[in-house]
Amino acid sequence: MIKIILNGCNGRMGKTITELAKEYSNLQIVAGIDKYLVAETKPFPTYTEISDYTGDCDVVLDFSSPKSLPSLIKYCRARKIPLVLCTTGYNEEEINEIEALSKDLAVFRSGNMSLGINIISNVLKKISPILFRDYDIEIIEKHHNQKVDSPSGTALLLADSIKSSLKDEVKYVHGREGLKKREKNEIGIHAIRGGAIVGEHEVIFAGKGEIIELKHTALSRDVFAAGALKACEYMAGKGPGLYNMDNVING
Repeated sequence: MIKIILNGCNGRMGKTITELAKEYSNLQIVAGIDKYLVAETKPFPTYTEISDYTGDCDVVLDFSSPKSLPSLIKYCRARKIPLVLCTTGYNEEEINEIEALSKDLAVFRSGNMSLGINIISNVLKKISPILFRDYDIEIIEKHHNQKVDSPSGTALLLADSIKSSLKDEVKYVHGREGLKKREKNEIGIHAIRGGAIVGEHEVIFAGKGEIIELKHTALSRDVFAAGALKACEYMAGKGPGLYNMDNVING
């Protein structure tokens, strides 16, 4: 049985993961952490601070905010527990801290936990070098009106997949305003926030005679929860290193 501490247990994704975990016979959430405790009965004890839990644990799963990172690093480093980070919106300094931790512990980080998104990411790495010269590349992402970070971690994941596959230097342009023509080396990234949109990402390759579109639409949060739990299965017992969904997909 793989024992999990769920950080951010009272958030939207935390609640979804709690329900979906019941379907996994080899996984058990042994503690939930959230600075906002609620009057709800959960199948595990909850705490406001991760340091308050001293029981057994195989993996710490985080679906909260970047503000939790210092306490997670301190806790996992002290107890030598693998850390699965599903949170987005980290700044450069925080990313450096994550990479430093991965030299001592197993750390998983992904901008999106969906199998479909990560397959699209792999496809983009293959087709972008072929299409870049003759096609303009734009990314449009849509999310609910409560999402804090913009652009989304997934949009950046897709943009980085394209950028890493190209020999040419490219730059990200976030939205467009004013009187200026598009430059060839741009990858446009556009964010839309509204209503209860779970998540929608579209990559557009616009050529002179045709348009190629790769699109992913998340119909429910279950797809992200399932990916997070699969990551926990994969990460339990892993040695130091920085892992992502490619590792999970390829086994």
